[in-house]
Amino acid sequence: MRQYEMFELSFEGPQPEESEALTDITAEFTCGEDTWKVKGFYDGNKNYKVRFLPQKLGTYTWKVSGVVSEEGSEECTSSEKSHGMVQVEGNHFTYQDGTKYLPFGTTIYALVHQEESLIEETFQTLEKAPFNKVRHCIFPKSYDFNHNDPQYYPFEKDADGKWDVNHPCYAYWKHLEENIVRLGEMGIESDLILMHSYDRWGFAFLTMEEIAVYVEYTMRRLAAYPYIWWSMANEYDFLFNHKMEDWYEIEKMITENDPYHHLLSNHNGMKIYDFSRPAITHCCLQTNAMHKAADWWNQYQKPVIFDECCYEGDIEHEWGNISAFEMVNRFWKACAVGAFATHGETYYSEDEVLWWAKGGTLHGESPERIAFLKDFMYGLEDALEPWSEPMFEEFNNVTEQIVPGELPPFVQLMQSLTPEESENLKWKSAAYTGHYKENIYLKYFGNQRPRVAAIRLPKEHFYKVEMIDVWDMTRTVVEEKVSGKVLLTLPGKEGIAVLATRVNQ
Repeated sequence: MRQYEMFELSFEGPQPEESEALTDITAEFTCGEDTWKVKGFYDGNKNYKVRFLPQKLGTYTWKVSGVVSEEGSEECTSSEKSHGMVQVEGNHFTYQDGTKYLPFGTTIYALVHQEESLIEETFQTLEKAPFNKVRHCIFPKSYDFNHNDPQYYPFEKDADGKWDVNHPCYAYWKHLEENIVRLGEMGIESDLILMHSYDRWGFAFLTMEEIAVYVEYTMRRLAAYPYIWWSMANEYDFLFNHKMEDWYEIEKMITENDPYHHLLSNHNGMKIYDFSRPAITHCCLQTNAMHKAADWWNQYQKPVIFDECCYEGDIEHEWGNISAFEMVNRFWKACAVGAFATHGETYYSEDEVLWWAKGGTLHGESPERIAFLKDFMYGLEDALEPWSEPMFEEFNNVTEQIVPGELPPFVQLMQSLTPEESENLKWKSAAYTGHYKENIYLKYFGNQRPRVAAIRLPKEHFYKVEMIDVWDMTRTVVEEKVSGKVLLTLPGKEGIAVLATRVNQ
């Protein structure tokens, strides 16, 4: 047994007489004064398993009861490869052992539903790619460029040809686990999507009672893996057979059956989920409104991930034909203010192998530049948070009369804007600014391309200033020791950032 690594007990027992998904097998693991209660699962061929994710070092005693009665003890030692689960710390993420984690994800919805040769090609691509999170589905996907049938399905069918959630297809779950483990050992988190509407097999029409069985079996079987996140759905609001109360109930199913409380969120099509709910750990967003990142960061006080901000590609759909530069641009817009983004690629191919659904080989130009951004962000002293650059303190207007004891008229004007007016201003003039304490300031100009621009730094400290070209992947020192308002000469092109790092006095 090793801390933060899945520990498994296996037993032989009787063939279940009723549900094979909700069998009567539970275990208690005790270390010192702490006790964890977990449910086991049936894995076919009279084989029962209990999985546990040790949270602390020390001697554990365990006792299994139900269809199997056993007990024993294990010594839990330090892991040499696992940092534990990714958790929320403030508005950012960290591994359980305190190691920094910044999500740089990609999307391969039907990853595990492809032929083995294509899955192998995908993993070979991922080994060279910068991504440390993959969004993928438990259920297969039916949609444009997704017309193939998988080798396995999550459940067997009953005598009437209906999916039987009480009879899992063990070959499918073992296949899924193999891919989750392989990703995890590469340092890639599985952001597992439990439900979606892109379906021709009937999984989208499971009843709430069937969903309860499916979710509990999933938790029993997979929750002990450290490198898993739960996404209740992809585009939850497109599952029109479910009301909002159903999603709250599914949320409850997950939290009550996951003893380790993995990260949990819900992905939107159009209607953003209520991320203020206590069980929701982070904001999972489909939108390209990157200018709202700081607003959501402050509103929800949780990490913000633009898990779908369109895909680099050239297919018909508007969400799948942005340029490589625009993909990189959106990543920088998010990261500059302390949020995060997720990649996807949809270049047309006659064989219908598009990365966003099936994986294979990446063809775009954004991954290399996302890798540059990832290295840049990990190289900073700590995670960024939104920064309101003090731009309007120097505003000068002949009609502005300053009255002692009152806010300047321009500030009053800004504070009087309606939400619509404020939104219009942000769309028009957004630059993306973040900071870490008074040590780091980052300003990303995005689609603006000034020849001369300023960054307004604290006057009490000195800073080294670098210019970053996000497409050419270059960093150039432009000032060695400056403070206050600093005028900079820039190249007059899109995709330029300015980084100010505090230096000794």
